[in-house]
Amino acid sequence: MPITSSAKKALRSSKKKKVFNLRRKNEMQNVIKEYKKLVAGKKTEEAKKLIPKLQKAIDKAEKGGIIKKNNASRKKSRLLKTITIKI
Repeated sequence: MPITSSAKKALRSSKKKKVFNLRRKNEMQNVIKEYKKLVAGKKTEEAKKLIPKLQKAIDKAEKGGIIKKNNASRKKSRLLKTITIKI
């Protein structure tokens, strides 16, 4: 347990950030899962409509420091490749 007041404040702050970061990460993962399901089901038109939402979720996760820049770029690249391969 933290002893100093600054350590207590840091603990409170990190708990708030954890909740926010988990929400952002789960949002990204849910959109990716939905996109993969549509691509696997050969529903390309619906998957194409989901692309902006997918990119936005990944970019927000990157901006918040939840995933790194190259990781975000790689995810977007690979996910967009899957739709062209499955067609």
